[in-house]
Amino acid sequence: MKVLIVGSGAREHALARSLHLDPAVEEIHAVPGNPGIGALATQHSQDPNDGVAIASLAVNVRADLVVVGPEAPLVAGVADAVREVGIPCFGPTAAAAMLEGSKAFAKEVMAAADVPTAAPRVCTTPQGLAAALGEFGAPYVVKDDGLAAGKGVVVTEDLETATEHGQAILRSGGVVVIEEYLDGPEVSLFCICDGETVVPLQPAQDFKRAYDGDEGLNTGGMGAYSPLPWAPEGLVDEVVRTVAQPTIDEMARRGTPFQGVLYVGLALTSKGVRVVEFNARFGDPETQSVLARLETPLGEVLLAAAQGRLAELPPLEWSADAAVTVVLASSGYPEDPRTGDAITGIDAAEAVDGAHVLHAGTATNDALELVSAGGRVLSVIGRGASLADARDAAYEALAHIGLDGAHHRSDIALAAATDQAGA
Repeated sequence: MKVLIVGSGAREHALARSLHLDPAVEEIHAVPGNPGIGALATQHSQDPNDGVAIASLAVNVRADLVVVGPEAPLVAGVADAVREVGIPCFGPTAAAAMLEGSKAFAKEVMAAADVPTAAPRVCTTPQGLAAALGEFGAPYVVKDDGLAAGKGVVVTEDLETATEHGQAILRSGGVVVIEEYLDGPEVSLFCICDGETVVPLQPAQDFKRAYDGDEGLNTGGMGAYSPLPWAPEGLVDEVVRTVAQPTIDEMARRGTPFQGVLYVGLALTSKGVRVVEFNARFGDPETQSVLARLETPLGEVLLAAAQGRLAELPPLEWSADAAVTVVLASSGYPEDPRTGDAITGIDAAEAVDGAHVLHAGTATNDALELVSAGGRVLSVIGRGASLADARDAAYEALAHIGLDGAHHRSDIALAAATDQAGA
């Protein structure tokens, strides 16, 4: 099988790594990829958001499967273009990807499918924003309706901060969604879908805030872990039954079947499971931890989803090991990330038992040295028999990596590893 991956982050590196380990996958291509992905795949320079260019490339490299990683190409219709040339594509159409492209649309679908979620108010004026904030009260949950790379949400007790974030979205021409605050720990569950059948992966938890103790701004994610020893028994089955399957059924009823990953962001509230958000693709950094535990070859799963054959597959097989991902971020992230700094020590990090490193914001300079090229630079993953062992492996590996001014959280999975509730 020949696979073309669209994207350039640690999520796509995790996908490439899993596909590389699949005996059925003989060749991997990536658009545009990154230096880490380049060690496993042939890289190409097409615009990842240009559906015609991606479809043409898929034809030229004789791809058997195209896997679209990020949300922007999906919303831009890259998967539609690939399907039009007759190549199976793992990733929803532009119409189906609106489950992530518009939070207001996702809420509409959830209401139609009777999916439990936070009550929303959609705001297009400062007056409507003020009224919604007053209705729900603190803590205030203020979201950009459109794509914001995981950083369009502000949760705050401060009315002035909430108002300013909402007004900034409105000033930029966007739409604001205000939601009721959901208490309880959050869980991420990826559901592989083929338009009808839903196959859940193992749940994970991520850490959005920049600094230890959930301090600082929201980021694209500073770490994640799986499994969740504190999660209630039967959680995954409940989410498939009450959230994922009804949503997929509703999308099919609308004539926009969803094929790809439905990312279900959940809050385990005092009133029961509630959906925080949907995404239309694998989440980063949770994917890095979840795929590190998947033992079923990934290629056949993704191809079966793209071809509508998920119901034919045997149950997925999982390692009993735990996996912990820690993100190494560049100086100044998330406010003003610095780029161009040299990165050292990756080989030493990967020599640590149970550890591997995935690239995100990396590049090579004119001297062919590895340098930082984004805010979240690397994901360092540790696997072990317990969360404590996996944490030890990840942080031991991270200690070998040099990047001037870089920072990371030291508390990823700490509460869960010490038998406390989810962070």
